[in-house]
Amino acid sequence: MPTLYRIVRYMSWPVITGLLAAAVILLLFPQGLNNHSDVETADLSPEADAEWSGPASYASAVRRASPSVVNIYTQKKLARARHRLLDDPFFQRFFNSRNLPQQQRMQSSLGSGVIISADGYILTNNHVVNEADEIVVQLQDGREAMVEVVGRDRETDLAVLRVNLDQLTPISLGDPNQVKVGDVVLAIGNPFGVGQSVSQGIVSATGRNGLGLNTFENFIQTDAAINPGNSGGALVDAYGNLLGINSAILDRTGHSVGIGFAIPGNTAIKVLEDIVKHGRVIRGWLGVEASQLKRQAAIQLELDPPSGLVITNIYQGSPAHLAGLLPGDVITRINDYWVVDNDRSMNLIANLSPGDSVKLEVLRSGEKTTIMAVAGTRPNVN
Repeated sequence: MPTLYRIVRYMSWPVITGLLAAAVILLLFPQGLNNHSDVETADLSPEADAEWSGPASYASAVRRASPSVVNIYTQKKLARARHRLLDDPFFQRFFNSRNLPQQQRMQSSLGSGVIISADGYILTNNHVVNEADEIVVQLQDGREAMVEVVGRDRETDLAVLRVNLDQLTPISLGDPNQVKVGDVVLAIGNPFGVGQSVSQGIVSATGRNGLGLNTFENFIQTDAAINPGNSGGALVDAYGNLLGINSAILDRTGHSVGIGFAIPGNTAIKVLEDIVKHGRVIRGWLGVEASQLKRQAAIQLELDPPSGLVITNIYQGSPAHLAGLLPGDVITRINDYWVVDNDRSMNLIANLSPGDSVKLEVLRSGEKTTIMAVAGTRPNVN
């Protein structure tokens, strides 16, 4: 019995100590340790940020946009080179090869396109269909049909096709002017000919130019995978609305490296509308050649901001010539927009309609002056 008493007395102290420790913890943390962890997790939830929005899945966006994206297959006839011996006079004595028909072979390529209207107009890249002898589109539902080329615009690398099929699904149009860096986007097309595929990424940059890809550049840059065959396909927002026409990648490896470019949808739609209505794209024009003013020279001229365009040449009889502009003039503003670089200035002028007034702020011989011009029509280069 004394032994049992000693055992009970020995074990009671750890039990009492544990109970006292538990009581202290409950007093200090009345909500419990598990609840405290939940509170910190809740602070990181989407509901904690009023600006947080976006679906957990993009299946609805894909379901909405993908019927409007088509696969494009082209074929071009290429003449086979004749063997040089066939044209040798010695062999022609034995073989009557003068009248042999020139042999031909077919070269195939692929790309993508976007249905814009229910009456069959399709947008794609010009380089997808350039010099093609046959063009076939395949819809998501499996239907195939030959298409006609309505028109091309090499300066933006766009082409307008038309297919004679019913029950087409035009894509819903978004607003590229509202696109922000970080927005989620989806690229839909036919990469490597494997069939319609979707890749997801974000908008990496807007207003990209100076890449040397097209005459007029205002690209949406994205890290959504764009590979050969995606050209001419759709770049859509998280709700399936068209933001741009996928056009090019930064190609140093032959496949996507996370730097792709899309032509803004509003630019593409204007090209389509002009081609359908006029047969070509109508753009504003001043008729000058200019170069970017070096920053150091702009600082010396006390320009703020330190930028401008130096006119190097003026076409005789052009709107610039009629307005009185001279070589050596430095243009600092166009219609109240500061001149930042040559590409953006070209886009500003090109987006005008012929007959629109153009207000130019010019530095001439150290003196600032304002010259009013009237935009003309840019000569057709297609």
